[in-house]
Amino acid sequence: MGALGIAVAQFAPTADEADNLEHIAALVGSAAQRGARIVVLPEYSSFFIDPFDETLLSHAQDVDGPFTRALASLAGENRMVVVAGLLERAGDGRRVRNTVVAVDGSGVVARYRKLHLYDAFGQRESDWVEPGELAEPETFELAGLRFGLMTCYDLRFPEVGRLLVDAGADVFLVPAEWVRGPLKEHHWTTLLQARAIENTVFVAAADHPPPLGVGNSMIVDPQGVTLAAVGTATDVAVAHLDAGVVERVRRVNPALALRRLRVSPRG
Repeated sequence: MGALGIAVAQFAPTADEADNLEHIAALVGSAAQRGARIVVLPEYSSFFIDPFDETLLSHAQDVDGPFTRALASLAGENRMVVVAGLLERAGDGRRVRNTVVAVDGSGVVARYRKLHLYDAFGQRESDWVEPGELAEPETFELAGLRFGLMTCYDLRFPEVGRLLVDAGADVFLVPAEWVRGPLKEHHWTTLLQARAIENTVFVAAADHPPPLGVGNSMIVDPQGVTLAAVGTATDVAVAHLDAGVVERVRRVNPALALRRLRVSPRG
């Protein structure tokens, strides 16, 4: 089986939804031209404003709303899977959901609602965002690899990775808006590599560029080696993943099989 092309696409979403889609279309097209069959875009790709305010509610959509339909159209045109973060309408009518969708030409193939909200480093995401429900992870398969989703701050919680790998994931896809700050670039790269190494999976993560994000969107292999990365620009990085690599690494380092502990929800 041939290697699968995967891209991380780095850009800075704004409060202009049409402009965001124009950037996404250009980045998806570039990724497809370079041989990618999956492209990962950042968290809040549909709409983003800093600081958060009441406009979040008016720009939230259903999972199968216009933003996702636009992604499906791009995915169909380019024969690929597009993964991106969006603002989803929440159930309480007061907050939104921070949701990631994986979309092919037929529509949504997997979705994920951010479990761990960014109530840290002086931020309060939970004032505006409803946390995702505890549920079985949704995954999808392509070219012999199974893909799972997580978002940004979830990287600091290794249990999320364990849930995904227990659901069969070989690759973690991570849309993010990793806020800049002291040592935050170091945290970003270290945690991406750690999640890859401890779970023996590939990790592909897309961030916002500076000045708000740290940039450095990257694709990491199951031994923590960076295969491709973007610096601080709006750009695409592409790597080609071989499903056999996961099998070989797990044969040499059967850490998952040797585990004596499992993850259980706190409620």
